[in-house]
Parts: sequence; structure tokens; C-alpha cells
Amino acid sequence: MTCVVLAPDKFKGSLTAPRVAAALAEGIARVAPDVEIRRVPVADGGDGTVDAFVAARWRRVEVAAPGPTGAPGTTSYAVHASTAVIELATVVGLEKLPGGRPDPLGASTFGLGVVIGHALDHGATDIVIGLGGSASTDGGAGMARALGARILDASGRELPDGGAALARAARLDRSAMHPGIDSAAFTLACDVDNPLLGPSGAVAVYAPQKGAGAADLATLETALANWARLAGPEFARQPGAGAAGGTGFGALALLGARVRSGIEAILELLDFPALLDGADLVITGEGSLDAQSLHGKAPIGVCDAARAAGLPVIAVAGRNRLAAEQVRAAGFTACYALAELEPDPARSIAEASALLQEVGARIAGQHLSR
Repeated sequence: MTCVVLAPDKFKGSLTAPRVAAALAEGIARVAPDVEIRRVPVADGGDGTVDAFVAARWRRVEVAAPGPTGAPGTTSYAVHASTAVIELATVVGLEKLPGGRPDPLGASTFGLGVVIGHALDHGATDIVIGLGGSASTDGGAGMARALGARILDASGRELPDGGAALARAARLDRSAMHPGIDSAAFTLACDVDNPLLGPSGAVAVYAPQKGAGAADLATLETALANWARLAGPEFARQPGAGAAGGTGFGALALLGARVRSGIEAILELLDFPALLDGADLVITGEGSLDAQSLHGKAPIGVCDAARAAGLPVIAVAGRNRLAAEQVRAAGFTACYALAELEPDPARSIAEASALLQEVGARIAGQHLSR
């Protein structure tokens, strides 16, 4: 029996990865009902990461945690045995800003630390943190505070949350940090290699996307430089330290974390090679297949893993910004874009499920029919 593995990422702003896989599966089954279909929705560490693991039958754990501005909220993480997968975006990400209003100087990662602490309290010893979609630029200081660190000014007073306050940090007291940290292994699933500081750092590259103006940028860069001096200047230059507003730095310096390619870490946890056993074709994709996709995004990671197993790979996207030669060079046998069926972007997004069913049917007719 022919077997197809469906391993798409989300179509951002339209469908989650599990819904993308479901729509493709329905289209394929319409034309080739005898084909075995394995749905393996994936993510690269950004939004949708926890959903991908829940789809793989990991247990979802609900927890109360404050958002980036301190507003009460709820979120969840995924657990299997002693491994926990936490997604920053669903705790302190841009989507958690009340009313969508940015707070570039005051937003914090405190809620992320709350979730990490919950996982540690409940027996997790391997914690994977998906970095992406952060609303703050606090160098992971809020996360550290939630885990017991004290960040004090020159008078011995604890600083408030937010990146700007770190300019006044004079002492870091780590003596009361969560005892589970020392016996746990932390992995940062991350697809950026920015350092903490400088022209390619967390502030210069990402803070403007979080509402920071010119004066805010100067304030935050000075604050993070001071924070790095206290927490571990040797970590500030490491690739990935600038991820998620410098949360990468905080995790490297205070949790002993290591940085890995997001999609590689996720595929390893999902035991993706085993899921390819006996397969004949792999289909992956994301909302926009473009030049950025070629730098470690989920479809490329899936493609590399599938090709290593000797399998052909087809890409599906909402829109394809790559030339035909780039698609081939990336390793894809073919690429199908929803924009080819519905050129109007708004309608393509609104009708993504139906369009993906049509794409699935076309793939089945052109690549699976005997």
C-alpha cells in the first residue's frame, strides 16, 4: 500500500498545522482512498509548537501564567514522560498583549518562568523552549525572576519587570533559584542566530517590531548591556542569545541551556525518521515559502530529513516566492501554492481549508495514481 506522510507547519493567520494536515488528507483520500496517510504536523519552535506535540499524542498541561504585561492568563505546554515542550509565544508572545498594544519598555518574560517552574515542579527534567513571537526585550530577566532570581538596584531594591528597568540593575542574586534547574536539561528551539547586543542583536533587529521607537532602542540596548554584565557577558555573543528579545541569553546564562535548530529539535522529539518508515512520499509546507524558509524553517528541515531517508518531498504553501530552480535546489520534487488556485490573498486565507483539499486531490492525481 502506498503511504504518504503529511508534515506541514501552520499557515500563519489561517490554519494550524494539524488543520493543514487534515485538509490535505481529505483531498488525497478523495482521489486515492486506498493510500495510507500519516499526519505529522510540525513546527520550528514558534507559535504552533505545542499544538504539534499534542497532535502527536503528547499530554497538554494547562497552567495559569501572566502575559507579557502582567495580565492574568492561561496557557499550556506539552508533556511526554519527563520531557516538556513550552512555547514562549503562547505565554508572553505578541498575541498575549492586551488589545494588541505593545509595551516595548515594560513587557516581560515573567510568565515564561512561571510555566518553566510548573514543569519542573511536576517532574520535567528535559525542557524544550520554543523561542519566537516574543513581545518583550528583557533578556530573559523576567523568566529568571519567576524562577527565583533577584535583580536588585544599587539600593538593594528589586527592579520591576521590563527591559528598560535593567539599566538600573546592580546585583544579581541567584541563591534562591528553583532547585530543579541544576538537574534539568534545557534546549532552546530557535531558528535565529543573533547575538544579544549590537547591530544584529535583539534590540536593533527585533525591538522595532515590538513597538520600540528610536529613544526606546537606545534605552533597551543600554539596559541589556548592563544585564549582560551581571548575568554573564560571555554568553552575550553566542548565536541565539538575541532570540526572543534576549530570552536566549537569559536561558544560556542562567539555565545552562543549549541552542538548537528549532525544526531539528522538534523532529528529533517526534522521532520523525521512525515515522517515515515504509513511506513513499512526504508532503510539507507553510503559509509562505520564500527566501527566509531556506534558512532553517520547518519545510526545509522536513525536506532534509525525508531526503536522508531516500524519499521524495512535495511542498505546499499559501504563496510561493521561490523560483523553480530554488525549489529544486532546496530538494523539493514539486511545489503547489494556494495562490495558483485563488490569487486574491484575502480569499486564499479565508478559503485555505477548501483550497488545501483541492491541492491534496491534485497531488494524489499527479503523484499517487497508478
